[in-house]
Amino acid sequence: MFPALDTELKQETLPDPYEDFMYHHLQYYGYFKAQRGNLPNSATHQHVWKNNSRFLLNGSFGERDDLLPDPLQKEKLLWPIGLSSTVHRQVEAVNRDSLMRNSPLLRSRQLLYDDLGDINPRLREPRDLFALLSSSGPLLAPKWPIECEVIKENVRHIEWVPPQPEYFYQPTGNEKVPEIVGEEKGTVVYQLDSVPTEGSYFTSSRVGGKRGIIKELAVTLQGPDDNTLLFESRFESGNLQKAVRIDTYEYELTLRTDLYTNKHTQWFYFRVQNTRKDVTYRFTIVNLLKPKSLYTTGMKPLMYSQLDANNHNIGWRREGNEIKYYKNNTDDKQQPFYCLTWTIQFPHDQDTCFFAHFYPYTYTDLQCYLLSVANNPVQSQFCKLRTLCRSLAGNTVYLLTITNPSQSPQEAAAKKAVVFSARVHPGESNGSWIMKGFLDFILSNSPDAQLLRDLFVFKVVPMLNPDGVIVGNYRCSLAGRDLNRHYKTILKDSFPCIWYTKNMIKRLLEEREVLLYCDFHGHSRKNNIFLYGCTNNDRKYWLHERVFPLMLSKNAPDKFSFHSCNFKVQKCKEGTGRVVMWRMGILNSYTMESTFGGSTLGSKRDTHFTIEDLKSLGYHVCDTLLDFCDPDQTKFTQCLAELKELLQQEIHKKFSELGQDMDLEGSWSDISLSDIESSTSGSDSSLSDGLPIHLLNIADELKQKKMYKKKKKKQLQTRKQRNEQYQRNNLMRELKLTEDASERTGFASALQKQPTFFKNSENPSSTTMKNDKPRFNETRLSAREKGTSLDPSKMTTIILTKNKERLQSKKLTFTVSCSPKRNTNTSQEPAPGMKPDWSRSRYPVAKRSRATMPTYPSLHVYTYP
Repeated sequence: MFPALDTELKQETLPDPYEDFMYHHLQYYGYFKAQRGNLPNSATHQHVWKNNSRFLLNGSFGERDDLLPDPLQKEKLLWPIGLSSTVHRQVEAVNRDSLMRNSPLLRSRQLLYDDLGDINPRLREPRDLFALLSSSGPLLAPKWPIECEVIKENVRHIEWVPPQPEYFYQPTGNEKVPEIVGEEKGTVVYQLDSVPTEGSYFTSSRVGGKRGIIKELAVTLQGPDDNTLLFESRFESGNLQKAVRIDTYEYELTLRTDLYTNKHTQWFYFRVQNTRKDVTYRFTIVNLLKPKSLYTTGMKPLMYSQLDANNHNIGWRREGNEIKYYKNNTDDKQQPFYCLTWTIQFPHDQDTCFFAHFYPYTYTDLQCYLLSVANNPVQSQFCKLRTLCRSLAGNTVYLLTITNPSQSPQEAAAKKAVVFSARVHPGESNGSWIMKGFLDFILSNSPDAQLLRDLFVFKVVPMLNPDGVIVGNYRCSLAGRDLNRHYKTILKDSFPCIWYTKNMIKRLLEEREVLLYCDFHGHSRKNNIFLYGCTNNDRKYWLHERVFPLMLSKNAPDKFSFHSCNFKVQKCKEGTGRVVMWRMGILNSYTMESTFGGSTLGSKRDTHFTIEDLKSLGYHVCDTLLDFCDPDQTKFTQCLAELKELLQQEIHKKFSELGQDMDLEGSWSDISLSDIESSTSGSDSSLSDGLPIHLLNIADELKQKKMYKKKKKKQLQTRKQRNEQYQRNNLMRELKLTEDASERTGFASALQKQPTFFKNSENPSSTTMKNDKPRFNETRLSAREKGTSLDPSKMTTIILTKNKERLQSKKLTFTVSCSPKRNTNTSQEPAPGMKPDWSRSRYPVAKRSRATMPTYPSLHVYTYP
């Protein structure tokens, strides 16, 4: 039909090697669906594209459906003939663009396009390597263990800052202590059926959790006058196992332990419905495990009213009266439980209310925030969102890299790194709010934020334990263990989140200096915000690790307490993130502890922290980072001087308590700081439980493989090394034969003590070999410099003669040579041409009471060139 076009397509051309390779490559991976005949040579098509158009774009922007031949192609080919040259060129450009989009060469769905006007195809990012958040699709649904039932409702809350400070509860001393009755005398109104506890372990997960129909666990109301509360906690981050109705308006609540464990009950988050206004309800949580709590010093629970949020834009607020934290007197010969009781009046009838230990921040909240960053055209230029790894349940652990583009490779390489992480303990949601405040500031257009992005590369892991956050755990992952005690783990598949985090930081240290590492946590026993760090033993950087916390306390004086900071490294904390990163070489390695309660400092004294208070601390961290790295070291020097003065006062206080006097003008700086500080036993911590039973065998196998690799003898690599080893072995045999001959010909006096020496030389702790070999090497080197040829047959006679002289001289001064101190007798000068017989062992003798034995010549090891 079109002779000119057919002629061009039939031109003989050589096959393009690149096109041939790409055809096989794309076909192998399933990206290319066309037949081989549809893949002509690129040179031919490049020429055809310039003059003809055979296909039209059919499909939506960014994606392409099957290519359909244009039924009006004949008209399109014939129409431009009668037009002017200018119009012809314009039509030709449009047709060429259309062809480039629709050519069989570009039939891969991996290609994306910028817009319809310009041809600038680019490859879609690989699906499993990078971020999966899509601006056009829904959020990634969280994956739950298959034992967990999950309701289909989407629970979300608004952010709100109370207009007035929320003060601590002031105990009156008349608070009621309810007696725990249990379900024997009460009515169970809510109870989870199956909760995996200790003895079971995680097997698999799915979106939506348990298969099948979701049962209604709350009681069925008997009519409009039934005032029974309806409880629910089967939503993201929820935690409530059982509710027992004791009286009309009194309920006993039991929290669910962390999944696959039998402990860690602290975090609670549940919903109640069918409320009544102006009625005093009492709730008592009966199975808390910590003997100390901030509820004893005035902390209040949080309440959220759905009607107030919808009608008045009021969010979470501190509520509760008659708050009491006390020990449960029930004696069941198990670990002791503690109770928290409080009273409340709901603001509305028929309201839906929530109670929580602290402001919730869920995995879905994080994804919504990251999606807004990814869709922001400005922020996405300097904030790259990637997938660090998948959690045990298959949820994405996100990694953010935040820095401004550099002008040159040298500028990029000169940037130092800063690493922040949060939510390794899922019930410590205050860490996420500090992280959100930090991200809000560092991603803003503030001049300070731009300067920080110019100076540093920020690596941020905003949620280290998404599985625990989703299921409502307080401390553990789905492995049933505290991840912040397993940073030294070798089990990548069982603890992927921290394994990949540590590996990421290890690679980062190889690329650039990491100035600061900080992991955001929450604390349930102390008020204010403070840091745990690690004392540096290098005198060059003495007290430097305390400068950043002191600066932060000056920038946030009403929130941050430097006196609550601690820098002692305990053995039980060796597996924590801050200690492991410190031992990897990060001097400023910290755990930031933010209270669940509030402040006892400055203008915020005796008030609860709000969401805005925690977010503001993220800003203060950035501000302090600028002060810490200021080229003008005035602030840094002032803080160091202040730290020395504070340390002097602390030392004086310690010695005063011991009833001793000390001259602080002397060597006070040589005192170990770990002896001065108290331990962090008051921290909100738990000891490591070790590995679960089902992981012990795996860990042992990996350790044995690792030890086997270390013990495996390294093979000799070159023929030269093998020859040298062979010569050494032959020389040892020749020396032994020569010594036997010398015994028979008159050296009995020199060899009188031989049996005793051989008895001692069999001791594996003997250092004779180590001491003699360097001495011979020096002799051998001096002989080389003189050009002397070392013949093995002649060398044995020379050595025996010299050793005879040495032994006779040692016999005269035996008591001196046995002294542990170096011989200083000037009368015993070495013979000319010989080296002084100093001991060259760099390690002290293991048993100091045993005298140093004289060196015997028969165990010299010699090597020859």
